[in-house]
Amino acid sequence: MAKEKEFVKDIADIHENFPQWYTDVVLKTQLVDYGPVKGTMVIRPYGYGIWENIQKELDKRFKETGHENAYFPMFIPYSYLVKEAEHVEGFAPEVALVTHVGDNELPEKLVVRPTSETIICDMYSKWVQSYRDLPVLINQWANVVRWEKTTRPFLRTSEFLWQEGHTLHRTEEEAREETLKMLGVYEEFAKNILAIPVFTGRKSDKEKFAGARETYSMEAMMQDGKSLQAGTTHFFGTNFSEAFNIKYLDSDGVQKSPYQTSWGVSTRLIGALIMTHGDQRGLCLPPYVAPIQAVIIPIAMHKPGVVEKAEEVKSALAKAGIRVKLDASNQTPGWKFNEYEMKGVPVRIELGPRDIENGVVTYSRRDKVGEKFTMPIEDLVTELPKLFADINENMYNKALAFNNSHVKTVSTKEEIKEAVDTGNFALGMWCGDRACEDLLKEEMQVTTRNMPFDQTPVGDKCCVCGKCANKKIYFGRAY
Repeated sequence: MAKEKEFVKDIADIHENFPQWYTDVVLKTQLVDYGPVKGTMVIRPYGYGIWENIQKELDKRFKETGHENAYFPMFIPYSYLVKEAEHVEGFAPEVALVTHVGDNELPEKLVVRPTSETIICDMYSKWVQSYRDLPVLINQWANVVRWEKTTRPFLRTSEFLWQEGHTLHRTEEEAREETLKMLGVYEEFAKNILAIPVFTGRKSDKEKFAGARETYSMEAMMQDGKSLQAGTTHFFGTNFSEAFNIKYLDSDGVQKSPYQTSWGVSTRLIGALIMTHGDQRGLCLPPYVAPIQAVIIPIAMHKPGVVEKAEEVKSALAKAGIRVKLDASNQTPGWKFNEYEMKGVPVRIELGPRDIENGVVTYSRRDKVGEKFTMPIEDLVTELPKLFADINENMYNKALAFNNSHVKTVSTKEEIKEAVDTGNFALGMWCGDRACEDLLKEEMQVTTRNMPFDQTPVGDKCCVCGKCANKKIYFGRAY
């Protein structure tokens, strides 16, 4: 125990001070550093490596579902933002404006994009003329700026990276199908790549995206019982297409407004990874997004042939497409073990003279700290991918068990408070009245998260006001 405390002396206790633990981990593992402007972050190479792998996996899925990437300007005329009333009202407090270039005042203020619906809709109004131009299935990878009051790396920052899909469809049915399909893409990605189980469903009107008719979300439960909104999809109907005069001539000769969707995830997913899987020793990264999937640590490097054999193993693994690192530095093996455990590397491979003599490696799994296994050297290339799959599944199942044990069915306002105060989601019935949401927010900083697709009732009265209720919904505190 003393040895473990020595290893993690620079990281706050995860059980006693979860927020400080999070900050310590993201800084100590060199994921980010603070930028010179309040609320900004510098994503360091190790953190950006995670984002690159997230981007690669998601981009593959977007292309498989027929979407193409494009890029739109980050400066938007202020007049565009005000065209959709609900949209401007929702984003106004967070909007950064450009008013001058040098000493010259601009004739019209420019918005630094908080999201891109308005600039994209303006372009779509030029590009779409006929039903033959539909559907439009475009995604962009970009940065956005939202002047958040309270910031924390990856969770809420003034500037962050994300992707935003924006699609146009001929019919309402097609657009609704797209909205739910992309939610399904996100959910599958969260499970199979991030090893994160999520709660999917529709947001309340109070919590939906500004300008959308319906918003759907996937909510991830963190180890402190709080919710992190990990991704959203939106059905806009014709709200934006009408505001921006996007019209197409249908096959019946009538001019019509197309139906629109939007969907996105951001670097917030890295925060979700940290808080879902991390432990007192630091990060625990799922293999498919880990910048280093396996690290090789030579033991007794001064012995002839050890480093050479380690180089040979590294070369074979890299050739097989595995992200591998060989650490032949002069640091002690103990220091290296601690370093790569803290950085969450999924597999650590030790290779010493006795291993070489026996034709094996000794390896450890980050998801099972303290356990060691052996494997024939010749099997590494074929067996490591299987090991990664097993690690991912084990991490997912562990997180799923945590989720399942931290959802409490409730029937009163007092039970909601008790549930969230003790680190849980509350699941109960809701009458649909915004006044009940406002009351929860004011009295206990609790919000509705989403309404699961399975609406089998868990009662017939609203948990907040006691009126008749037919909506089942998750309540919780959120980042």
